[in-house]
Amino acid sequence: MQRLLSRYALSLLALDLALGLAAWWAAFWLRFNFEIPDEFERLALDASGWCVLGLAAGLVVRRVDRQVWTYIGLPEFRQLAGGVFLGAVFTAVAVLMLRIPEFPRSVLLLQPLLAFLLMGTARASWRTWAERGAHGQGGTPVVVVGSLDEAAGALRALRGSQRWRAVGIVSPLAAERGRSLQQVRVLGTVDDLPQVCEAADARTALVASPPGSDERRQALLLASEAHISLLTLPRPDEWLKAESTGPRKIELEDLLGRAPVALDVAGLAELFSGQVVAVTGAGGSIGSELCRQIARFGVGKLVCIDVSEYGIYQLEQELRRSHPQMQGIYYTANVREYERLHAILCQHRPAVVFHAAAYKHVPLMEECNEIEALRTNVLGTLHAARAASACGAKRFVLISTDKAVNPTNVMGASKRLAELMLQALAAREPRTQFVSVRFGNVLGSSGSVVPLFTQQIERGGPVTVTHPEIVRYFMTIPEAAQLVLQAGLMGRSGQIFVLDMGEPVKIVELARMLIRLSGKTEQEVPITFTGLRPGEKLYEELLADDETTEPTPHAKLRIAKTGGALPDVDAVVRWISDAGALPQGTPLREWLRAQVPEYGPR
Repeated sequence: MQRLLSRYALSLLALDLALGLAAWWAAFWLRFNFEIPDEFERLALDASGWCVLGLAAGLVVRRVDRQVWTYIGLPEFRQLAGGVFLGAVFTAVAVLMLRIPEFPRSVLLLQPLLAFLLMGTARASWRTWAERGAHGQGGTPVVVVGSLDEAAGALRALRGSQRWRAVGIVSPLAAERGRSLQQVRVLGTVDDLPQVCEAADARTALVASPPGSDERRQALLLASEAHISLLTLPRPDEWLKAESTGPRKIELEDLLGRAPVALDVAGLAELFSGQVVAVTGAGGSIGSELCRQIARFGVGKLVCIDVSEYGIYQLEQELRRSHPQMQGIYYTANVREYERLHAILCQHRPAVVFHAAAYKHVPLMEECNEIEALRTNVLGTLHAARAASACGAKRFVLISTDKAVNPTNVMGASKRLAELMLQALAAREPRTQFVSVRFGNVLGSSGSVVPLFTQQIERGGPVTVTHPEIVRYFMTIPEAAQLVLQAGLMGRSGQIFVLDMGEPVKIVELARMLIRLSGKTEQEVPITFTGLRPGEKLYEELLADDETTEPTPHAKLRIAKTGGALPDVDAVVRWISDAGALPQGTPLREWLRAQVPEYGPR
């Protein structure tokens, strides 16, 4: 194969040199008005060898011989121009040093111009022929949704595909109607999508507008009613996946839209590279994504802990497949058992511990399971933090929630108490940096609303929403995990970080988007309202304004301003331990309110 490639490169170089030599003679021909005198024909012949040598040197230096003509573009043309220019300089130096008498200097200027013209024409012709051959049999017609600037990248991606063929563009800008890009015309605005698709005999639209844009939502509404399939290009975080080489179906994350997280890659690599890192709750949605992100930074050993046997088994299979070089250790363990945690962490002595193990389902923890929320979310956090400190960990990061802000339910109050316990422990244990990170709902996490709605839509409905005005903040699982890592790197002991969750989303609008994504309408899959559940708020709070938070160097991270007395750690442990197997809900809530004054049960 290498020999074949070498022969291919030599053949193209020989063709370039032949074109360069032809340009040399054409330059003489033009210089002398289409007829070269005999004495100058001899000069041209004598110097032509230096022309070929100079051009060969310039092309090799600029590595023009390695170009693949089928995919030639502007960068390759700039590279070619540099090679021809260097060749012209080498030739001019040789001719001038030989002091050839009466040599026409204009030839030294004409030759590189003609050489670039001939070589560029050959490459452009080759690519045109190759593209015509590749697309000669056509492909599935597709209409591109987006402005000309947005559609440019999509059209380039489609040109490399034999499956798709762009037949038109619908732009949100009315002024662009009638213009064309890469020989594809703007046939209308986004409102005209159904009519444009029908006229172009296309049943598919490729959305090039950015994630979260109004054009994406508008296209979804129009496409579902006209039974048009919607596609989009892979996100940057999908480019490395083998299955993400072309357009894919549009997803909920594309409609909500979140700007990519800017990470301190160098700092995180220094924090994790070659180090031992432990993650509790590693089999859950956030815990498993933390493990994936940490593995990317070259961790020396990753200790994964989860109470779920199936969850830790799935994680083990995935990480062994995607990161075979990483040393992963997988434990089934409960964070409520301090001795087990202490033994695991002291055996491996992690530098950083991420604590994602928790109960998070609000209605389940509100009735019948209140003590379980306290034992897992409060005692489990304390056990993990104490074990991490005892085993020499430098950093401990607690995954908290927006429901810890002015909590109205037991789950949120238990997470707020866990934050306070961590701050109290930070005052006692200066060797370890204890940090908490709050964020809202995560798209697609286990037990969240999106999987529930998806199942209800698959059954034909109805989709159940608790209240028409209920809103929530959402972010993607990778974004949440990346910001947790960033906060763990930046945080100082006792700090509580708040993530920028963007704009809140109405749950009923979320339900509508999921129904439309399934290719159905609200008439086919109805939405019903069931009323707020126990402990549920209409609006979640994040404390993300200037009065209650302080900015950090990272645009998506802020530090919560918190005050008040810290709890007596030992007294909290005693009360929860002595509460019994089935304590009454009212005294438990009264005690919890004494520990968390902002807790207001409903």
